[in-house]
Amino acid sequence: MRYDELEAEILQLVVAAGEDQLRVFGLETVTRLVRGELLATVADDELDEDGWAALASARENVRTADATELRVQLVRIDEGILADGDLDQGLLTVITALEHWTTYLEENGRGELYELAIRSIEEVDFQVSADLDDVLATPEMAAEYERIRRLLTA
Repeated sequence: MRYDELEAEILQLVVAAGEDQLRVFGLETVTRLVRGELLATVADDELDEDGWAALASARENVRTADATELRVQLVRIDEGILADGDLDQGLLTVITALEHWTTYLEENGRGELYELAIRSIEEVDFQVSADLDDVLATPEMAAEYERIRRLLTA
């Protein structure tokens, strides 16, 4: 499967999924994308102290916090960014996942969950460098696609 075909397939899965499936998928995916190992290589000087505290709080409470709580943390994170444009890939993944999840909670837009799915695919791709002409050739990419498909069609 080519990368563009994978994106189209994921979009169809998100469009066809029921509300309960979307919620479960979103929770599982955002939890996966805010895990600590993605922050293992981040330098301390990427965020100020309050930004790190807000990030820790958002990650810790992502499964139970409402949109308002998460938005407050995202504002603190944004205000605490010290890097000049080039955030660590892991930190960027975590912040982006929190943003998509928070916006989904605020607006109930399926597009945000599609973006979460794509960020999840990209995170795996970053680890294994998948072939764009055969994205699912690696076991890791195939497993991530199967996880997404299973959650959205359960």
